[in-house]
Amino acid sequence: MTDIAFIGLGNMGAPMAANLIRAGHRVRGFDLSAAAIAAHVAAGGEAASSAADAASAAEVVISMLPAGSHVRDLYLGAGGVVAAARGRDVLLIDGSTIDVETARDVARAAAAAGLPMLDAPVSGGVGGAQAGTLTFMVGGEEAAFTRARPLLGAMGKNIVHAGGPGAGQAAKICNNMILGVSMLAVCEAFVLADRLGLAREKLFEVSSTASGQCWSLTSYCPVPGPVPTAPSNRDYAPGFAAALMLKDLKLAQQAADASGAATPLGAEATALYQRINDAGLAGKDFSAAFTWLSGQKRE
Repeated sequence: MTDIAFIGLGNMGAPMAANLIRAGHRVRGFDLSAAAIAAHVAAGGEAASSAADAASAAEVVISMLPAGSHVRDLYLGAGGVVAAARGRDVLLIDGSTIDVETARDVARAAAAAGLPMLDAPVSGGVGGAQAGTLTFMVGGEEAAFTRARPLLGAMGKNIVHAGGPGAGQAAKICNNMILGVSMLAVCEAFVLADRLGLAREKLFEVSSTASGQCWSLTSYCPVPGPVPTAPSNRDYAPGFAAALMLKDLKLAQQAADASGAATPLGAEATALYQRINDAGLAGKDFSAAFTWLSGQKRE
């Protein structure tokens, strides 16, 4: 059994923490939401009064937070996790999806305090978090990764050591740029098929076994029918919200600007998802891009 502090018990963090509890670990949780803490306790976890309190006796600290500013404040702010853990053999794991620069800055500060740290963003959405089948893309030192792997294995199925500090974040934003671009291409194909009178099922039958095959089509089809488990069959209830896709695309563009990488499709996808969010679809699944595109006229 490992004593774990889990900071951030939201849609992703709560089921991840629950899987650690089911694996036999002691998990002290903290969240700004009292309801989230209560749900964590109901799942068998323990409540902490603050992030520092949760980390005070932990062997491992895991965080799942919305943005880089929150991660920086949590670990490096006054009374933060690094201060609470300093002088002890504590492993820090941040599962948030944030910018590469912040991930590297926080890892450097943790290392200066003698604390190993991993950036370990995930793919798989809420369903993957609940099922314990997440993919972890991990950046950090090999020894820290080896130590973390059994815990990550309680929450995920695919665990990849991507490289040094920040490499996990780099892998995540590159992957999600592919996903954002490919989903828009699939949505556009179905919009065109509708206009041409081609049955959606026939397009799926052809493209799912031809050169157009991709995850956005065969696992997450954006039109109702062909893939029963896809959000398109549940009024686009979010497995991965359009707002989160926009966040990740913006992170990819931030990294592209900083590195000088040419990503014109990524830039266009970011602009389109901004329009999709502005149209009121931010809380819908990102595959609801199809419904927005269906209402557009060719410019």
